[in-house]
Amino acid sequence: METYDVIVVGGGIAGMTSAAYIAKAGTKVLLLEKNEKCGGLINSFWRDGFQFDGGVRALESAGIILPMLRELGIEIEIVKSPVSVGIEDTVIRVTSKESLKEYSDLLRKMYPGSDEEIERVISFIKRIMKDMEILYGVDNPLFMDFKNNKSYFVKVYLPWLFKFLLTLRRIGKFQIPVEEFLEKIVEDRSLRDVIDQHFFKNTPTFFAMSYFYLYQDYFYPKGGVGTIAERVREKIVQFGGEIETGREVTEVNAGRKVIVDTGGRSYKYRKLVWAADLKKLYSIVKTDGLPETSAKMVNTFRSEISKKHGTDSIFSIFIAVDEPPEKFEAIASGHFFYTPSRKGLGEIHRSEMKALLENWSESSKEKVLSWLDRFCELGTYEISIPVLKDKNLAPQGKTGLIVSTLFEYEIVKRAYESGWYEELKEELEKRVIEVLSNSVYPILKDRILFSFSSSPLSIESYVGSSEGSIVGWSFEEPIPVVSSMMKVNSSVKTHIPDVLQAGQWTYSPSGVPISILTGKLAADSVIKNVKNARFEG
Repeated sequence: METYDVIVVGGGIAGMTSAAYIAKAGTKVLLLEKNEKCGGLINSFWRDGFQFDGGVRALESAGIILPMLRELGIEIEIVKSPVSVGIEDTVIRVTSKESLKEYSDLLRKMYPGSDEEIERVISFIKRIMKDMEILYGVDNPLFMDFKNNKSYFVKVYLPWLFKFLLTLRRIGKFQIPVEEFLEKIVEDRSLRDVIDQHFFKNTPTFFAMSYFYLYQDYFYPKGGVGTIAERVREKIVQFGGEIETGREVTEVNAGRKVIVDTGGRSYKYRKLVWAADLKKLYSIVKTDGLPETSAKMVNTFRSEISKKHGTDSIFSIFIAVDEPPEKFEAIASGHFFYTPSRKGLGEIHRSEMKALLENWSESSKEKVLSWLDRFCELGTYEISIPVLKDKNLAPQGKTGLIVSTLFEYEIVKRAYESGWYEELKEELEKRVIEVLSNSVYPILKDRILFSFSSSPLSIESYVGSSEGSIVGWSFEEPIPVVSSMMKVNSSVKTHIPDVLQAGQWTYSPSGVPISILTGKLAADSVIKNVKNARFEG
C-alpha cells in the first residue's frame, strides 16, 4: 500500500485543479477518477463526425478560469460564444450592455400591458450589472502574484477591494428566491415565468438576474469544452502527479487514513481532497479510530446531508442535422436560450409535477405524457451549436445541436422504476424536436440524421452527482455548506480530520468558476500543511 502526501478523489475540474497545483508545488499527489476519462461535466465527445459537449456548453471566466489557465501555463485558443435570447418568433442577440434595450423591447412586445413591470425588471438588471462589473473588476486574488507585482496590489487591487466588500454587503440583500423577488415587482404571472424558468427552482435573485451580464462574456475553447480538462490533465502529469482512472472509491477509513476502491486496492494518504459528491463521502467514511468528538461531528453531518437534495437536473438531446451551419446562424447565435411560448410554465413544473409524483402509482403513463406535452410546449431551452464556434466540429455542410431543458430527477427515476425509462426518453426527445421544428427551427423537419439523449439519471451515473445535479445543492432547502463569499475560504473544510473538500457541493451557488476556486483553496491548504509537516519532521 503506497503512501501519498495527497490523494485527490474526483477527476472533475475541481479535483483536476487541486491535483495540478499540488503537483506543481512538488508534492506527491494521486488523482483518482471513477470514469476512464477525467473532466466530469467539462467534457466533449464525437459521434459519427459530430462533436458535442456532454456537460457545460460555454464558460464565463469570472476572474478565475483564465487566470487559472495562465498560472498553470496552459495555452488554449478561445473564441467568443455570443448568446441569443428568443420568445416565440422574436430573437435578439446579446452583444453588449446596450442589448438590454432590445431585451426590454422583446418583453414589451410579448406583454404589451406590463410596461411598468418590465421597466422595474430592467432597472434591477442594470443595477446588478453594475455590481457584476465590480465583482469581476479584477482577476480573483487567489490567482495573482502580488509579491512580484506590488504596484498592482497598491494601485489596482486595494481600491477594488473596498468596492468589492461594499458590493458583497449590498448583494447580500438579494439572496431570496428569484420567484419571490419577481412576485414583488411583477404582477403578470406569465411574464414572471418567462424570466424565472430559465433558472433552477428558488435560485437566489442576485445569481439569477446577473446572467444578462454574464451572457456578454461567454467564451468557448476551440476543440470543445473538453479541451480544458484535457490540457489540465496533461499538466498534472507534466508536473509529476499521478492519475488513475476507472478507480471508484468505496471506503474512506478516516482513522487509518486509508481509502479503498472498487477493485479492492488500498491507498494511504497524509491529506485527502474530496472533489466528488459530498453525500457519497459521508456515506462511505468510517470513523473507527477517530477521537470521539470528531466521530460525533462526522456522524451528525452525515445524518444531516443524507436528507438533502441536489438542484433540478437537465435533459439533453444531441441532434445531427443535414443542413449547413449558416442556416442556423441566420436564426440565432451558437448559444441560444429559447422559450416557444409567452404563456410560461405556470404551475406545470411545480404543484402539478409535485401532485404527479405524489400519486405516481395511480397515474397512468398517458397522464404523465399529457403533462409532458404541456411541459415541452411551454418550457425554456438552452441550445448550443458547437460548429458555429469552431467550424471543425461537424462535417462540412452539416450541423450538430445540443438542446437542454431543466428537468426533474424524480420523474425519470420513477419512470425507470416503473420499467419505461427508455420510452420516456424517446417521448421527451420526440416532443422537444417537434416543438422546435414547429417554431424557431423549421429547418429541422425531415433533415435530422440522428438524435440521442441524456437524462438526469445519465448525469448521476456518469458524474456520480446526486440527483444528477449540475450545480450542487437544491435552493429549495437550507443549504448545508458555505453560501457566503465572505466565508469562501472556509468552504473547503470538513468535519473529517485531514480531509478537505472541493467542487460543486462545497459552496453554493456553484458552477465551473467556484469549482476551480475551491479546488485551488483546497490545494493551497494541503500544500501548506504538508510543507509544515516536513519542516517539523
